[in-house]
Amino acid sequence: MPTADSSTPRFEVQDTAVDIDTLVVGFTEYGLAGLTAVDYLSDQLDMREAGHLVTAGPPSITPFESGVPRHHTRLYVDGARSLAVVVGERMVPVGAAEETAAALSALAERLAPESLTALTGVPVAHGPDDHVPFYIATEDYRDRYLDDTDIRPMGNGFLDGVTAELVADGIGDDERPVGVFTTPAHPQAPDAAAAIRLLDALTATHDIDVDTGPLESFAATVEAQYRALAERIESADERAMPDDRMYM
Repeated sequence: MPTADSSTPRFEVQDTAVDIDTLVVGFTEYGLAGLTAVDYLSDQLDMREAGHLVTAGPPSITPFESGVPRHHTRLYVDGARSLAVVVGERMVPVGAAEETAAALSALAERLAPESLTALTGVPVAHGPDDHVPFYIATEDYRDRYLDDTDIRPMGNGFLDGVTAELVADGIGDDERPVGVFTTPAHPQAPDAAAAIRLLDALTATHDIDVDTGPLESFAATVEAQYRALAERIESADERAMPDDRMYM
């Protein structure tokens, strides 16, 4: 991980006194399934914004709604549910993945959750039978959260970007299990059905109760906003964000 300095991405956190068991992250990636899932989670559970990611250098965006700006990567907490989520509306190029993952790892050290879970969609050819969540997880995550579920492991392939960095760090870390829930996603923005599958996997494995019924209408509300983010991904330089995510 890079040495921290003034130009290194870091989370500014207003309150670390909340006892957190579960940390969930979602970023602007293909189909926006993971981002939609964590955004919906923070909204539906009325979670409190408790911090944001400070970054230097491009690409930079400042989202806004009804004329009100917000930070592109935000931390939300819910002390009663012992839950924290990171909503990442900024696309993270592969070249910036290591530093962004380092900032998330530092955040996890401060919040001390019992597990870290990433939610993401994947562009793979698939049939109706594959409209289910899959997992990629460290051994301790599998033992703790997946043994008593019917969630299937993802087949051969490799992760990249921020998710790859987080999982790689978790392989040899006996302190914090790291897992990824993924599902085939479609390019429309956002893929609400894929987001629902990711939330179903999360609620089946963690002590979180959220009603996914309103997600379809929620997705319609934010569609125009997230469509612009999807267009940024599609037009990004292939060297920064390759189209082939290499899942099989």
